[in-house]
Amino acid sequence: MPTSTDTEIIFMVRDDPLDGGFNASALGYAIHTQGDTFDELRSNVREAFDVFFDEDMPRPKIIRLHYVRDEVMAP
Repeated sequence: MPTSTDTEIIFMVRDDPLDGGFNASALGYAIHTQGDTFDELRSNVREAFDVFFDEDMPRPKIIRLHYVRDEVMAP
Protein backbone atom coordinates (compact mmCIF):
# COMPACT_ATOMS: atom_id res chain seq x y z
CA MET A 1 0.00 0.00 0.00
CA PRO A 2 1.36 3.48 -0.81
CA THR A 3 2.55 5.44 2.19
CA SER A 4 2.83 8.99 0.86
CA THR A 5 0.13 11.08 2.51
CA ASP A 6 1.15 14.49 1.24
CA THR A 7 -0.17 13.83 -2.24
CA GLU A 8 -3.40 12.54 -3.67
CA ILE A 9 -5.39 9.39 -4.16
CA ILE A 10 -6.66 8.75 -7.69
CA PHE A 11 -9.88 6.93 -8.46
CA MET A 12 -10.31 5.57 -11.98
CA VAL A 13 -13.96 6.12 -12.93
CA ARG A 14 -15.61 4.15 -15.73
CA ASP A 15 -19.10 3.78 -17.11
CA ASP A 16 -20.78 0.55 -16.02
CA PRO A 17 -21.85 -1.02 -19.33
CA LEU A 18 -24.02 -3.72 -17.73
CA ASP A 19 -25.97 -1.86 -15.06
CA GLY A 20 -25.49 1.77 -16.09
CA GLY A 21 -24.03 4.31 -13.73
CA PHE A 22 -20.36 4.44 -12.78
CA ASN A 23 -17.68 2.34 -11.08
CA ALA A 24 -14.64 3.80 -9.29
CA SER A 25 -11.47 2.08 -8.05
CA ALA A 26 -8.58 3.72 -6.21
CA LEU A 27 -5.14 3.19 -7.72
CA GLY A 28 -2.88 1.42 -5.22
CA TYR A 29 -5.59 0.92 -2.60
CA ALA A 30 -8.34 -1.68 -2.16
CA ILE A 31 -11.12 0.90 -2.40
CA HIS A 32 -13.97 0.33 -4.86
CA THR A 33 -17.41 1.88 -5.11
CA GLN A 34 -20.18 2.69 -7.57
CA GLY A 35 -23.07 5.07 -8.14
CA ASP A 36 -26.06 5.42 -10.44
CA THR A 37 -25.25 9.09 -11.10
CA PHE A 38 -21.98 11.02 -11.01
CA ASP A 39 -23.18 12.96 -7.95
CA GLU A 40 -23.97 9.69 -6.16
CA LEU A 41 -20.57 8.33 -7.16
CA ARG A 42 -18.81 11.40 -5.70
CA SER A 43 -20.64 10.90 -2.42
CA ASN A 44 -19.84 7.17 -2.38
CA VAL A 45 -16.15 7.83 -3.13
CA ARG A 46 -15.92 10.18 -0.13
CA GLU A 47 -17.69 7.63 2.07
CA ALA A 48 -15.44 4.76 0.91
CA PHE A 49 -12.36 6.97 1.45
CA ASP A 50 -13.48 7.83 5.01
CA VAL A 51 -14.16 4.17 5.83
CA PHE A 52 -10.80 3.00 4.46
CA PHE A 53 -8.69 5.70 6.14
CA ASP A 54 -9.67 5.56 9.80
CA GLU A 55 -8.77 8.35 12.22
CA ASP A 56 -5.38 6.80 13.11
CA MET A 57 -4.15 6.43 9.51
CA PRO A 58 -2.37 9.13 7.52
CA ARG A 59 -4.62 10.25 4.65
CA PRO A 60 -3.94 11.74 1.21
CA LYS A 61 -4.88 15.41 1.06
CA ILE A 62 -6.62 15.30 -2.35
CA ILE A 63 -9.12 12.88 -3.89
CA ARG A 64 -8.90 12.92 -7.69
CA LEU A 65 -11.51 11.31 -9.94
CA HIS A 66 -10.06 10.33 -13.31
CA TYR A 67 -12.93 9.61 -15.68
CA VAL A 68 -12.07 7.09 -18.40
CA ARG A 69 -14.44 6.61 -21.28
CA ASP A 70 -13.92 3.90 -23.88
CA GLU A 71 -15.47 4.38 -27.29
CA VAL A 72 -15.52 1.70 -29.96
CA MET A 73 -15.85 2.76 -33.59
CA ALA A 74 -16.33 0.61 -36.67
CA PRO A 75 -13.62 1.07 -39.33
